[in-house]
Amino acid sequence: MFVTSAFAQESAPAATEGETHAATGVPAEAHGTFPPFNPATYPSQLLWLAITFGLFYLFLKRVVMPRVGGIIDVRNDRITQDLDHAARLKGEADAAVAAYEQELAEAKGKANAIGQQANDAAKAEAEAARKTIEAALDQKLGEAEARISSIKANAMKEVGTIAEDTASAIVEALVGGKASKAEIAAAVKSVAG
Repeated sequence: MFVTSAFAQESAPAATEGETHAATGVPAEAHGTFPPFNPATYPSQLLWLAITFGLFYLFLKRVVMPRVGGIIDVRNDRITQDLDHAARLKGEADAAVAAYEQELAEAKGKANAIGQQANDAAKAEAEAARKTIEAALDQKLGEAEARISSIKANAMKEVGTIAEDTASAIVEALVGGKASKAEIAAAVKSVAG
């Protein structure tokens, strides 16, 4: 076979009591246990733990923490800038709202003034129209009263004549004779007056 002695599997000679293993320097009776749990290897394990922890600590302190700190600083700066920008925008929005409310109040005032002027103008027009209509009605009422007066006067003139005619007809029907017009006129005037 073409196998060198270094790669060949050789059976280790059985260790006797008190012997140590040549390659590891570990006593032979401890050779059968798992090395991390072997109390004989604790000092070297603690040494390598301290070296590894120290290197890891230095790596964190010199490389990782400055990068994380830089990222945190950048984020803090960005947040501060964003908050400042938001405060500036909020101030601008508040100013815009105040300007809007002021313009709205002015527009309401103008609208109220225009409405009041229109209301006053409508009232004035209505009052003028009412006065014109009242004047026309007063004129018509005066004309109607004058007509009624003239009709009444004419009717009163004819009442005497009608009363005389009616009295003469009644006397004729009751008495059977005719009374003179002068007597009937005198009797109607005495009753009317």
